[in-house]
Amino acid sequence: MSEFIKGMDISTLIEEEACGAKYYDHGIEKDLLDILKDYGVNSVRLRLWNDPYSETGEPYGAGTNDLEKTIRLAKRAKAAGMGFLLDLHYSDFWADPGKQNVPKAWRGYSKEELVNAVYDYTVSVMRTLHENDVAPTMVQVGNEITNGLLWPTGKKPEYDAIAAYVSSGIRAVKAVDGNVPIMIHLDNGGFNEMYVDWFDHYMERGEDFDVIGLSYYPFWHGTLDQLEFNMKDMARRYGKELIVAEVSMGFSMEDYRKYEGLPESDLKGMATRQELVEKLEYPMTKQGQAFFMQDVMKRIAKVNGGRGFYYWEPGWIPVPGCGWATEAALCYTKEQGPGGNEWANQALFDYEGNALPALEKIRDFKA
Repeated sequence: MSEFIKGMDISTLIEEEACGAKYYDHGIEKDLLDILKDYGVNSVRLRLWNDPYSETGEPYGAGTNDLEKTIRLAKRAKAAGMGFLLDLHYSDFWADPGKQNVPKAWRGYSKEELVNAVYDYTVSVMRTLHENDVAPTMVQVGNEITNGLLWPTGKKPEYDAIAAYVSSGIRAVKAVDGNVPIMIHLDNGGFNEMYVDWFDHYMERGEDFDVIGLSYYPFWHGTLDQLEFNMKDMARRYGKELIVAEVSMGFSMEDYRKYEGLPESDLKGMATRQELVEKLEYPMTKQGQAFFMQDVMKRIAKVNGGRGFYYWEPGWIPVPGCGWATEAALCYTKEQGPGGNEWANQALFDYEGNALPALEKIRDFKA
């Protein structure tokens, strides 16, 4: 059996460090990757945005994850002996079920032009990573593409276009590396009916792949029983491996405004959303987070083909200047601000950068 993936999405790390974030294990300051490795982490997940800058060169924030930063982080992960899941968004900024914006360079393209653009871009990225000796150990083609990708032409229910874009990306990855496993990633990991509908449509149209990736956030995506049921059903129906590609759980409901240095009007955080956590199966405490992760890992390991997880994002602690979107990014996505850190109480480090007990559960878990 393949090694159980204990993975972490560290995409904001370079920006976190530049803004002053420091990480500690038992009071000793260390590099984040060194701490994670000590706790058994064996892979990282890195998102890639096509061009996360405005036309005048202003960064979009949230890591501003261009190819150069991806290479830098991948080299650090490789030096630590870790695997690397490449997360291709096919957008200049966040792509998720609520937004799948076509990259600026591809605006106005026809479906056929987008198919070609996906292929050429993916080949270029894969070749560049190989040339820099950081070939990914897994690639996901699209990010949370539950409602499609490259809107509007690839917006659900346009399954022909969705499958064409995803298949083009898959063919491009294989053209450079025929052996790397390929993931298709949706959100709402506890919602079985949605997964069956999506993959039934895709399987009729699309290129073959290896891994079904699921996002599971307990305040949005159903119960742990529903997650486990869905993963087992996906494995049975489609014969694919399963990875929880995004998962997190809060450790506190305390707000973190003093750490970000933002006025109250600019706060945007899970810690402020009491209505989201009222029905959680574990409390939003340090120990609750730890036992939640232990439960998640046990359930993944029970699935035939359950390969592991990627925690999202363990090191995104609150520091001034490292939020989810800059003003330039909000202009691109046409979303409303504020753009502060919305995830700090979901990290695996407290607001001052100290490692939390959940990391011990991750280290000690045996699949």
